[in-house]
Amino acid sequence: MADQPSPPPPRTPVHDTVTPEEARRRLTDSWDDGVAHPLTPRHLEMRRLADATRLIIEHLMSTGAPEGALGAAADALESIAADLDEYPHGSIYEGFAEAANSGTSPSTGFFDHSPLIGKANPLASPIDVRLEGDQVIGTATFGTAYEGPPGCVHGGFVAASFDEILGAAQSMSGLPAMTGTLTIRYRKPTPLHRELRFEGTLDRVEGRKVFATGRVLAGDTVTAEAEGIFVTIDFGRFKALIDERDQPGGDQPSA
Repeated sequence: MADQPSPPPPRTPVHDTVTPEEARRRLTDSWDDGVAHPLTPRHLEMRRLADATRLIIEHLMSTGAPEGALGAAADALESIAADLDEYPHGSIYEGFAEAANSGTSPSTGFFDHSPLIGKANPLASPIDVRLEGDQVIGTATFGTAYEGPPGCVHGGFVAASFDEILGAAQSMSGLPAMTGTLTIRYRKPTPLHRELRFEGTLDRVEGRKVFATGRVLAGDTVTAEAEGIFVTIDFGRFKALIDERDQPGGDQPSA
């Protein structure tokens, strides 16, 4: 007799997994832990330097400056880079968003250095994240450096932003997980230089899979929608990867 297929994993409604109050506590506690607290003078200066670097990137993408001005700016930046190169280097990666939000993994410093929401990372726009009811909300304004189609945010940055917002939303399940599948439906062009609102909602849990959905709006117009399927992880395996990366050991920047 042929083997019978295994039954599908049970579908766990969100309200049976964690209460809204507990979800809010987990997220707010982890965001507080995920940004360096208290903010030291060094952390504040890192944020200031990141802000200045963002301005340079934005101006470089749109400037009509002549050759001489560009050359002088390049000389100044090369000198600054050489100065910073004199100091110890090391990874500031101490966690990841999906696990950190659940309150299960150490995450000090991650959010401030995230490439999407990190105020100390010049690659980030950054996206400001907060809770509204049972939704994770992210607001951001993307400049010229993020342009894809004329006047519009590159779809890759839209997708990456959803990954971050849905990653935060799925964390309200209390299950540390990483992105397994991210599906984006682009409805309309997403404009540059305009405040965007990302919304993420925890949908359900099925076995090891956590489902979250979201959308992004420019004003009242939905420009894209997303579904993320996140897979719970084994922390022992993840920690082994971190330990392997850190050997023979690089200098870590001090706070």
